[in-house]
Amino acid sequence: MNQPFNPNANHAATAPAFFSVYDMHAYYGESYIVQGISFNIHEGEILALLGRNGAGKTSTLRAIARTGSPMVTHGEIWLDHQPLHDMASHEAAQAGLALVPEDRRVIPGLTVEENLQLAQIAPPKGWSLDRVYDLFPRLGERRKQEGVTLSGGEQQMLSIARALCRDIKVLLLDEPYEGLAPVIVQEIAKTLGHIRDQGITTVIVEQNAVAALKLADRAVILDTGTVVYDGSAQEVLDDEKLRAEYLAI
Repeated sequence: MNQPFNPNANHAATAPAFFSVYDMHAYYGESYIVQGISFNIHEGEILALLGRNGAGKTSTLRAIARTGSPMVTHGEIWLDHQPLHDMASHEAAQAGLALVPEDRRVIPGLTVEENLQLAQIAPPKGWSLDRVYDLFPRLGERRKQEGVTLSGGEQQMLSIARALCRDIKVLLLDEPYEGLAPVIVQEIAKTLGHIRDQGITTVIVEQNAVAALKLADRAVILDTGTVVYDGSAQEVLDDEKLRAEYLAI
């Protein structure tokens, strides 16, 4: 099982990973949600962040993205040896962090293309529209259609595509398969594999743990706001006792 950073180390100088979270604590009001989480990800890896409902998965993503809710009170976040833990959310985004939330947040009144163009207004700009449409041909076919009228799977594609329109290094996905048919889940998983091939590091929070594990290189399992497993995704798939205890599958 992989170990978190040595707490006595200079993490900026010694962290072997491309993206690192060290001893992060966060609260919703007085509720202690994220309780000293640490993990590392190498560039281009997909990490499945798993656990039962209420384990702290979404809260961890939001804390990493510096959304202000939950409130981070302690800990370090490093991206390519750059500290994010003192940044506001927009500064973390400019440094290369992108969060795709569970509700997708497609902007009403705008077409597919306008949603994508809006993401490209402020620098640093990422993928061109042509490149996005090559990866998501269905969005290209519907570029003039209002984004909120797309199917659930198409809206998820649009949310991911919008993130790629920024110059991102780490993609944080919160429940990307929620409410989607199995065939659409497979399509999105294939797309995420292509994104990994482009060198983009991905953290995926997903209740469909088996689907996430089949996609991921590594897994971190949370239980009541703490890390109880950090290792290979395949090991979790192969360990029935571990899955039953922490994932109820």
